[in-house]
Amino acid sequence: MSHFAAIAPPFYSHVRALQALAQSLIARGHRVTFIQQAEVATLLSDAAIGFHAIGLETHPVGTLDRTLALAAHPGGLGILRLIRDMASSTDMLCRELPEALRALAVDGVIVDQMAPAGGLVAEALRLPFVSVACALPVNREAHFPLPVMPFLWGTSSAARERFASSEKIYDWLMRSHDRVLARHADAFGLADRRQPHQCLSPLAQISQLPHALDFPRRELPAHFHATGPLREPPAAAAAPLFSNRGQPRIFASLGTLQGGRYGLFKTLAKACRELEAELLIAHCGGLSDFQARKLLRAGAAQVAAFVNQRAALAQADVAITHGGLNTVLDAVTYGTPLLAIPLAFDQPGIAARLAHHGLGMRASRFSTSHQIARRLRRLLDDGAVKQRMTRLQPQLAACGGVERAAEITERALLTRQPVRAEKYYDIAV
Repeated sequence: MSHFAAIAPPFYSHVRALQALAQSLIARGHRVTFIQQAEVATLLSDAAIGFHAIGLETHPVGTLDRTLALAAHPGGLGILRLIRDMASSTDMLCRELPEALRALAVDGVIVDQMAPAGGLVAEALRLPFVSVACALPVNREAHFPLPVMPFLWGTSSAARERFASSEKIYDWLMRSHDRVLARHADAFGLADRRQPHQCLSPLAQISQLPHALDFPRRELPAHFHATGPLREPPAAAAAPLFSNRGQPRIFASLGTLQGGRYGLFKTLAKACRELEAELLIAHCGGLSDFQARKLLRAGAAQVAAFVNQRAALAQADVAITHGGLNTVLDAVTYGTPLLAIPLAFDQPGIAARLAHHGLGMRASRFSTSHQIARRLRRLLDDGAVKQRMTRLQPQLAACGGVERAAEITERALLTRQPVRAEKYYDIAV
C-alpha cells in the first residue's frame, strides 16, 4: 500500500474533484491524505481520506471565510486583494509542505494545477507528482487564450494579438504571486519557476476538460490526459424536482462561491416569469430565507440551498450556470442546453468554449430580465443544441472519468515514469 498526498486550493469544487480521485485510489488499496489549512477539512466528506493541517499560525480559523469572500467578489480592486491572498497561501504551502510531506512519509503527490506550490515542493523533495486540472488547464501555448479570458477562438492576426495582449496584462496583475513562486524555487535550488504552468508534472497531467470541449490545442505534452469528470458514482434515482404542469423546466445555480448574488437570481426569476417557465434555484447557502421568499414572489417556482444537481440537470430543459466546469460537464452528460453567465476565474473561458461548440449561449451578468428571457426562449426552441450535446456524450464517456484518472495517477506515482496519453481516451475534435 502506497501513501499519496493531495494538495488542492481551498475551494469546494476543487477539493471534491480530488476527493473523488482519492476515493478511487483508496479502493485500489492506497492511502490518501489531503494537506491544507485546517478549515479545508470541512470540505471533505469521506472519513477514509486523511487530513493533515498546516498553516496554523498564518492561516488560523476564519481565514477560509475571508478567502471565500474575496473569491466571491473578485471585481475591481477585489482582484488585487484576491491575488495577495493567493500569494499568501502559496507562500505558506511552500514553507510548510516540505516538513509535512516528510513527516507523513508519502510516496507521491497529487497536485491541483491551481496549487502550484505542491508541484514546486514535490520537485524540490524529488517526489513523483501528478498535476490535475479541476478547472480549465493552465497549460500555455502560442496563440491560445488564457483560461480566464472571454475570447472566442480565432486564428486571425487580430485574435492572436488579443490573446497575447491579454496574457501580458494578466501576468502583470499576477506578478506578486509569481514573485513568491520564484523566490521559493530559488531557495529550493530549482530552475526558474514563477508561474503555475511552469510547475506541472513531467509524469502525468490530468484534465477534467475533454478535448472535444476545448479550443483546438496543438502543444499539449504527450503525458496530458483528458479524462473527463472526476466524480463519485451518482446516487440512486432522484425524485422529480419539477412539477408536471407542462411548463418549460429551468434550473439555475451559480455555484458554491457565487450563490449570494441575489440581484442576479432576481433577474433570472423575472425572466422565467416572462416565459411562464418553472424555475428551480439552488443558491448553495448564499441567500437568506427572506431573500429566498422574495425570489419566489419574483417568479421562481422553488428556491433551495442545495439540490441534487445531477438530477436537476437531467430533468431540466435548460440550465442557467455561472460557467463552472463541473456544472458544464454534468449538463453535457445529460444533454441539457446551457445559458452561461460567467462571473469570475475561468468561467468566461468556459462560456466561450460553450459558444464555440454550440452547446449553449452566453449572457452578461448585467443583462436585463427581458434579454435573459429571449436567450432562454432561443435555447428552448433550438433542438440543434441538444443534438450537439448528444453527439458529444459518447466521447465524454470514452474519456474514462475518475477510474481512468486513478489508473494514470497510480502508474505515474509508482513507476516514476511518464504515462503517455492513449488516443482511445483522448479523443480530440
